[in-house]
Amino acid sequence: MSFIGRSTQGEIAGRLGVSPAKVHRLIAHAQKEGLIKFHIEARPSECVELEQFLCKRMNLENCFIAPDLGSGDEADSFTAVSSFAGQYLHSLFTTNPPKRIGVGMGRTLQSTIEAMPRVHLPELELLSVSGSLTRRLSANPYDVVQQLCAKTGGEGFYLPVPYIAETKAERDTFVSQGAVQELLSKAKAAELFIIGIGSVEKEGHLVQRKLITSEEREELLDSGACSDVMGRFVDINGNEVSCSLNEKAVGLHFDEVRKAHVVAIVGGYRKAKATLAALATGIIKDLIIDEVLARELAGLLKENELETTA
Repeated sequence: MSFIGRSTQGEIAGRLGVSPAKVHRLIAHAQKEGLIKFHIEARPSECVELEQFLCKRMNLENCFIAPDLGSGDEADSFTAVSSFAGQYLHSLFTTNPPKRIGVGMGRTLQSTIEAMPRVHLPELELLSVSGSLTRRLSANPYDVVQQLCAKTGGEGFYLPVPYIAETKAERDTFVSQGAVQELLSKAKAAELFIIGIGSVEKEGHLVQRKLITSEEREELLDSGACSDVMGRFVDINGNEVSCSLNEKAVGLHFDEVRKAHVVAIVGGYRKAKATLAALATGIIKDLIIDEVLARELAGLLKENELETTA
């Protein structure tokens, strides 16, 4: 009645004898449960051209750009890419269901899983690729393993250690534990990895969730770090920087997934440098981003091209 019949919520409420608020809740529930699915049949040619450009320049197998919603609000960029990526993952899971997935963390991933329709995959194993806890040993709200379990019916495996340890010695203690080694070995064998891309900006979740201190952030900036890729910090050329945080990261190193199918989902124009740095590592096969970020990224690539030829 709403999507096909194009009736307003008020009209539907009148026909069913319920309140408009209840109609709104029912429609929202149907979308969340995957009872209603949207498929984009066509996208702006500008997006397609950008996808082709980024694929060629960054050696990607696939690039998918969520069209700009036109509001100029950064929150809408996250909404656009999350909705688009949620549809992509649902299609990926139903077309060629994976048996084991390595999962990163981040706000965009969290929103993507929330937007993804449900799919029944009870045999699926979902594993954190990095420590699932904060330094205070509280749960990291941006670890999306539990979210994915709820959406797929699969079995989740957390890595019960901090994302970044307090010291290198503490990190060594964590990774020497048999259970941690077993989980990391299991995660390494995943056929698909879904990751976010972190920035070292003040707005990034590393700072906001106090996964790193302000002093450590200053150290990152001094080292030339631009991006957080699976808990490791890299410069604009995709090279791991020399800093104490890289010695304290707990989880799979991005080099360990280089031969796997790695999907990165990222949103927001502020992530342009972080995304470029992550792509430069060469591990990402599929990239899903919003149009505003894609344009910023293309601009950085063209600037770099001009500097190189100057």
